[in-house]
Amino acid sequence: MTRVLIIGSLGGELGQAARMAQLRGARLMQADGVAGAMERLRADGADLALCDLVHDVGWLVAQLAEERIHCPVIACGRNADAAAAVRAIRAGAKEFLPLPPDADLIMAMLQAVAGEPEVPVCQDAAMLALLERAAQVARAEASVLICGESGTGKEVLARHIHKLSKRANGPFVALNCAALPETLMESELFGHEKGAFSGAVAARKGKFEQAEGGTLLLDEIGEMDPRLQAKLLRAIQEREVDKLGGGAPVKVDCRILAATNRDLAEEVRAGRFREDLYFRLNVIALRIPPLRDRPGDIQALAEHFAGRFAKANGLPKRALNAEARIKLAQHAWPGNVRELENTLHRAVLLAQGGAIGAEAIELPVVPHASALPTAPNAPDAVAANKKPVTQLVGQKVEVVERDLILETLTHCLGNRTRAAEILGISIRTLRNKLHEYRAQGLAVPVAPATLPPGFYQNAG
Repeated sequence: MTRVLIIGSLGGELGQAARMAQLRGARLMQADGVAGAMERLRADGADLALCDLVHDVGWLVAQLAEERIHCPVIACGRNADAAAAVRAIRAGAKEFLPLPPDADLIMAMLQAVAGEPEVPVCQDAAMLALLERAAQVARAEASVLICGESGTGKEVLARHIHKLSKRANGPFVALNCAALPETLMESELFGHEKGAFSGAVAARKGKFEQAEGGTLLLDEIGEMDPRLQAKLLRAIQEREVDKLGGGAPVKVDCRILAATNRDLAEEVRAGRFREDLYFRLNVIALRIPPLRDRPGDIQALAEHFAGRFAKANGLPKRALNAEARIKLAQHAWPGNVRELENTLHRAVLLAQGGAIGAEAIELPVVPHASALPTAPNAPDAVAANKKPVTQLVGQKVEVVERDLILETLTHCLGNRTRAAEILGISIRTLRNKLHEYRAQGLAVPVAPATLPPGFYQNAG
């Protein structure tokens, strides 16, 4: 259930937007102004905030960033408020919602926040069997470990399990364990009291408390620091958390789902992941096959994405012609469903005429993911580095490593998680390397800012 915070009066057109969101399954919260909104977000969190333009949207966005609270802000106002809308977008608002509200537009925004439709789209026998198993275990309270390559839809499956569970009316809270440095992760998980550390200007609930009565997804769990793994294990076992600066443990009640693109059993053998935590999380294991191993899903997903992005961009829904379907079927999809989604978003915008043709399907010319190196010193490293062996001889190892990392990141369209997976290094190591390269004045590949939102989703 998407949690929506309304900032402003519920008596007028913003109230109409709130009711439309509620009718489409959202759980509403309300604050009269941005200061009150921050109090609600510190205490309970939210998936989306709709803020009336009469309030200081820029201050709200800046405060959210300072306190590391992730909540997209959508500015709301009448079309006549064009100048204020532009200022709000420049200040960091994700979108502008014209008032009076449009029901379809609100539904599209809620779906964008949720990330995917309520039921995973699939036709392939392998995925149908996986969904049947997921439905079988959804109503249990046991922890579930979801494995699969980056972009296969692990969070989609986690949300699906939540919606089929006995906790469906509770919140679904997701935390990317690779997105924050270790120094901030403990506060994000367990919460903190005011003054617990520099910058803790107010008490704040952690993800465990925000997920009370619902489900907590720990995404990229394999990237978690070993010290925090011990605290996480205790929180799961004792069903209580110790807030930073707190005087006593706080009882929590949420179901734990974990997701990873790593082989956690191998991580345990290598000493990088606690064995006791692995067994605590791996009560039930669900492995999502990569898109190349479930070809029956390619057309179904492509048609779904084509319809979704046509609606979101106010364009007529167009079918894929035979040439476009053949082109999609022949691609290796190293970026899995995420790559397919971005490809169809682009195709919808570029297509001309009454159908989406092959000319609108723009695909990078890259080798199959399995042909790429799994470590910087792999034998095929020269292929990813795009240099013949004769050009590598005589170069320093760090230079070859740098070129390999940057070329792989380019190949992955800026997706750090996918690049780290291909390179066989942790997302933490990749992040540190990129920081070094930037300090040296080198350009680091990123998703082009000029493309429409959703083309490239940096999961790192």
